[in-house]
Amino acid sequence: MKLALLGYGKMGKAIEKVALNRGHEVIYKTNKDIDLDLLKQADLAIDFSVPDAAFKNISEALKIQLPVISGTTGWLNRYDEAVKLCHKHESKFLYASNFSVGVNLFFKLNAYLSKLMVNTDYNAKLEETHHIHKKDAPSGTAITLAEQVIEDHTKYSEWSCPPEHEAFKLPIEAYREGEVFGDHTVTFFNKIDQLSIRHTAFSRDGFSKGAVIAAEWIYKQPTGVYTMAQVLDDLTQ
Repeated sequence: MKLALLGYGKMGKAIEKVALNRGHEVIYKTNKDIDLDLLKQADLAIDFSVPDAAFKNISEALKIQLPVISGTTGWLNRYDEAVKLCHKHESKFLYASNFSVGVNLFFKLNAYLSKLMVNTDYNAKLEETHHIHKKDAPSGTAITLAEQVIEDHTKYSEWSCPPEHEAFKLPIEAYREGEVFGDHTVTFFNKIDQLSIRHTAFSRDGFSKGAVIAAEWIYKQPTGVYTMAQVLDDLTQ
């Protein structure tokens, strides 16, 4: 495939390396406003930009029927608009808060564990740590994990970050330290004991490889909106 990288920071450069190793060509990469003439030459766009640029990047790609996947977090208040644009222009779109295969297996485990906890007296909490350069907090991955717990745990109807705390809000503690690639822990606890599941990333390799795998997968699909869970289902069959 001929790829356009919309966002060429650390993740963009890591994705480029994986893409080239898998036989793809990166024909356009940018951290600035999109050049539509160059974008139109690509087969697919991968957006790992910043929250303020993500929706515009995604929109520009969808409007020219260019398949686009995005791993940028912090813009999801406009996700429904992106979905409508995708359908309107008969394009392809996949957003994931995290493209790592390991994290997406962690999502499946968390969803299953959350269902097991429905009729128990366990409370829940989340912790996440990322590098000091990450612009949003909590992370998109932490929000996905929290929403999975909220979906099944009747005690919680939304999430919040300390110091804000109300009984019906699932707490997410977000830390920014050094060059941490990503560490997420979900804990269920009561007065007797606690149970935790955790995912720790040792590098960006899992994110970048997963993004390229997702790009290869969606390129072969019909028009529509997809999730990383669907990619993972195909990989694990």
